[in-house]
Amino acid sequence: MIICPTFPRMLSAARLLWFSGVLCCVLPAAAETNAAGGGEVPGWLIQPLSLDEALNVALEQNPSILKSQKDLEATYGVVVQTKAITLPRLRVLGDYAYNSGTEEFAFTPGTSLNFQQENSWNAGIRLEQSIYEGGRLWSSIRTARHLKEQALQQHRSTINNTVLKVRTAYLDTLLAAEQITVNEESVALLQKELEDTRRRYEAGTVPKFNVLRAEVQLANARPDLSRSRNAWRISKNNLASLLGYDLPPTVWENIPLQLTGRLEREPFEIDLPNALAQAIQHRPELAVIRQSLELAREDVVTAKSGTLPSVQIFGGYESRNSSFQDDLGIVVDGWLAGAQVNWNLFDGLSTRGRVTEARAKLDRADVEESDTVRQIELEVRTAYSGFIEASEVLDSTDKVVEQATEALRLATSRYDAGTGTQLDVLAAETSLTQARTTKNTALRDYAVALARLERAIGLDYGVGAGTAGTAEDEDDGR
Repeated sequence: MIICPTFPRMLSAARLLWFSGVLCCVLPAAAETNAAGGGEVPGWLIQPLSLDEALNVALEQNPSILKSQKDLEATYGVVVQTKAITLPRLRVLGDYAYNSGTEEFAFTPGTSLNFQQENSWNAGIRLEQSIYEGGRLWSSIRTARHLKEQALQQHRSTINNTVLKVRTAYLDTLLAAEQITVNEESVALLQKELEDTRRRYEAGTVPKFNVLRAEVQLANARPDLSRSRNAWRISKNNLASLLGYDLPPTVWENIPLQLTGRLEREPFEIDLPNALAQAIQHRPELAVIRQSLELAREDVVTAKSGTLPSVQIFGGYESRNSSFQDDLGIVVDGWLAGAQVNWNLFDGLSTRGRVTEARAKLDRADVEESDTVRQIELEVRTAYSGFIEASEVLDSTDKVVEQATEALRLATSRYDAGTGTQLDVLAAETSLTQARTTKNTALRDYAVALARLERAIGLDYGVGAGTAGTAEDEDDGR
């Protein structure tokens, strides 16, 4: 897990990545790695990778997360600028001037006094502190806090989006690998059926038509195997991209990723009202909008401050040349302190325009918050409905593979006994392939639906672990 060194609260943001359960099975085709490409494959690329490990790699290397971390750093720079008005300013001042237009004042006949020298200089150091800015001082502190929280929530949203993409890509890769296994076994079964039919034909027990039908069935199965292998290669490329891997030129189209997972059902229990309540409380997008609303309120305070005075106090030490003698080495110096007040009684309605603009933006932020709540509720309802559908489909496929396997066994036994037909066997083989494909797809769809529901609810990494807790439980764990 990565903790951004610049931000102490990144620890809680890093907890955002979570997955309910660890997948455990080695992909069969990982050994078929880039033999045509030549050269050595980096060890980090062929290291077995679980889903949790993939998520941690994404935290470290995913470009979207890395860019979001830099946005956090930039926001902290804005925070410092925003709070600068509340801090004292230390300035060093100095200047030198030559002025040929001087005047002399006569006091008595034959005597004069020059109050302005041709050469003059002064230098000093001054500390200034604002003590009243029409409400801007406290507003700047609150604004800095809201900016910081908004940036953290935006980063959290980026992590959540990346989690969903990585989980989906990981599951797609597992599904593609399972489909390769299913299609390879289907081709093997049909190849065996073809060889058996040829032997029977040569023995004169079946007609030539049976051989042709077995050959056609085998030929129809091979494109599905090629498609599943292509889907596997594409899904691995997509996963590698999300993990931020820089693939060396020695790695060709078949990336040697080894995923230690399997498609399986992970229990998850939550009702829709609880899901909606958790989403409204924990979704980072809504938190970002709420911080924007607070920032808009502070903008109104800042705009109104233009109608009020600002007060500063200052103190320092100053040195200058004498105003009565031409010698620049004669120095007059000493401490100084004071206060100053600035008040724009009329600024051409500039402040009034800023206040109008700030209030309009505040109203817009309020409307945007309400709209975001509705959109999040819609997303949760849609994700919940999709999860229910995926659960029901998966339930309906639990016995399908077992029944299809038994149907193939019975069809083969009847054919061997002479009471069945070759068509029954081929149909049973096709049904078994479809059943296994449907089962694997249902498992993948269930896992993706679960990931989308968790994303919609706003669950963070390490929270939930397969069951959705109450909002109070999650707060206690933060």
